[in-house]
Amino acid sequence: MPRPRGAAGRSGRPAQHTSSSRSSSRSGTRASAGPRPAAPRRVSALEAALEASAATPSPEPTPFAQLGLEPRLVTALARQGLVNAFEIQARVLPDGLAGRSLLGRARTGSGKTIGFGLPLLTRVAASRGTRRPMPRQPRGLVLVPTRELASQVTEVLETLGRALDLRVTAVYGGASLGRQSAAMRRGVDIVVATPGRLTDLIERQECSLDAVEITVLDEADHLCDLGFFPAITKLLDMTPADGQRFLFSATLDADVEKLASRYLTDPAVHAVPEEAPTGQVEHQIVQVRAEDKLAMTAQLAESAPRTLVFVRTKHGADRLARQLTRAGVEALPIHGDLRQSARERALAAFASSRSPVLVATDVAARGIHVDAVDRVVHFDAPQDAKTYLHRSGRTGRAGAEGIVVSFAPGDGVREVQRMHVQAGVTSTLVVAEITREMPAVSAAPADSSDRADRADRYPSRRDSSRGPSQHAAPRRHQSSAAAHSASARPSGRRRVA
Repeated sequence: MPRPRGAAGRSGRPAQHTSSSRSSSRSGTRASAGPRPAAPRRVSALEAALEASAATPSPEPTPFAQLGLEPRLVTALARQGLVNAFEIQARVLPDGLAGRSLLGRARTGSGKTIGFGLPLLTRVAASRGTRRPMPRQPRGLVLVPTRELASQVTEVLETLGRALDLRVTAVYGGASLGRQSAAMRRGVDIVVATPGRLTDLIERQECSLDAVEITVLDEADHLCDLGFFPAITKLLDMTPADGQRFLFSATLDADVEKLASRYLTDPAVHAVPEEAPTGQVEHQIVQVRAEDKLAMTAQLAESAPRTLVFVRTKHGADRLARQLTRAGVEALPIHGDLRQSARERALAAFASSRSPVLVATDVAARGIHVDAVDRVVHFDAPQDAKTYLHRSGRTGRAGAEGIVVSFAPGDGVREVQRMHVQAGVTSTLVVAEITREMPAVSAAPADSSDRADRADRYPSRRDSSRGPSQHAAPRRHQSSAAAHSASARPSGRRRVA
């Protein structure tokens, strides 16, 4: 069980130390000093505008019915139990419905899909009127970085679009190109696409962007991280220059700023505070030896209905999922080399808690939009603070609570603390305490069921249309043959393992 590192007070409860604490434990263990704050950097005009927007007071809870929406959309939202707009929605809807381009910054789970979806649906419905959708010529376009995000954005837009009799379709790699081409020929109003597959359809003359009136770049920073910047600019250049454009991004990196400066004309700028999570999220650093990380992961997963575990490589995701399953904790991997059907099954099993653990790579992270993820575990450390926030944003969505756990060896705590400071989060340092034995799983060979499962998951050849994927070399992780597992409770806080 992880227990808080620190001295016991008169009450017998151990003291807890945040990442900036300098206090030491009663046992004589000296807590390290907090990391130095990062040096200030130059802030661009667009980023300054975002910071100014985030600093403005949050709007009061506003009913959708008071935001100028089409009554049929208000009714469709109410059927889903959505009556009041979230903060980012209340900020962007008035300008979006008025026809302005938007630059928005909001964390995953803040409700931005509905924030850009409602103006998108409203404009496309008004433009189409009573006419049927045009073959191969959508009026609305949403570009996203991953297949899973394409599917999930499409589901949101389809549900609301039915109220306006709009057709929405998703196009992405790993799915039938023929079926997607047939859907385009039948006519669609809005296309939600990954850049690679949309480019394929355009080159096959199955899609034209000449009639697009409103374009959305969702998670623009991740699109650029995956190397899609050239494809995005090519696609945007195919849309009418006077069209309405929305760009949403968690961060304003160099490429994202180039996109905003080049393609957004006098945009309305809106942001919600980065330091204010969408829910109550507790960040922990669990000090654990490398050989005990597997046991600690199984232990943490046993006390949460849904645990999302992040690793660096595709091979690492497969290996850890197998090890956890053999240890009695059902787990499935998700990463870029899996067949689309296998990825969808893994997400569905995780969302329904049939598989309480999902082991993911960073490339797949942005596509995981499952409500009520109880815990995120950084089995392998993220590359930087930005990646940490993106991974951690899978929990605490839409006002829910969550726990984020980062594993660190004794000599790596300072580095993790420094990353948390850069990410703007306050974390608690705990020390791993493994309390029950686990079977030896690290050396177990793959059995016939493993081979059959791999044959079902992996395509026989790569789909070149799906865009860049992760190509990191696998990193070996030691796991103890007699690792232990159970649950943990930092004294004075809720159960975390």
